[in-house]
Amino acid sequence: MTTRPIDLGTALARFDQPWSPRIAARVNDYDVRIAKARGEHVWHAHDDTDEFFLVLDGELRMELRDGPGGAERTVHLPEGSVFVVPRGVEHRPSSPGGAAMLMFEPSDTSTVGDRHGPVPDHVHATTGRPLD
Repeated sequence: MTTRPIDLGTALARFDQPWSPRIAARVNDYDVRIAKARGEHVWHAHDDTDEFFLVLDGELRMELRDGPGGAERTVHLPEGSVFVVPRGVEHRPSSPGGAAMLMFEPSDTSTVGDRHGPVPDHVHATTGRPLD
C-alpha cells in the first residue's frame, strides 16, 4: 500500500472490468475496495461480516432476501448513497446502467460471500486485486 493520497476517479479509470474490485487502501484488517458494476452480480451472503457500500457514480440496486423464507425487496442507491448489508442477509447488487462504488470490508472477504449461487463469467470471485 502507498502512503500517498489516492484519487478515486483516476484509480477507477485504470480498469474496466465490472465486479472485479481493486484494493485502494487498507485500514487495520479491512480493505477499502473500489469496483465498477454493470449488470447483475450473484445472489450471495456473508455469514460473518456486514458489507458497506458507497455509490461513487451512477446508481446501484441492492436486492435483498430478508429472514427465513427470503422475502425479497430492492433498495435503490443513487450516487452518493451509503448502504450496509447486514451479515447473513442474502443480497444481489446490480446496475443496469453502470456504477462505481467503494466497499469497506475485512481483508479476507470474498466478493461472492460464504454462500452463493452459480457465479457468472462476468463476476470475479476474489478477495480483491491490487490497484496497480
